Amino acid sequence: MATFGNLSDRLADTFKNLRKKGTLSASDVDGTVREIRRALI
Repeated sequence: MATFGNLSDRLADTFKNLRKKGTLSASDVDGTVREIRRALI
């Protein structure tokens, strides 16, 4: 169960950081996708 909690925390942090941005650029989206991939590994 701890694994899913860790995944949930990492994804929540990723999206929280994304929401801080006023306008998204292609590099912001690329970075977010990279973080999601890392969280899923």
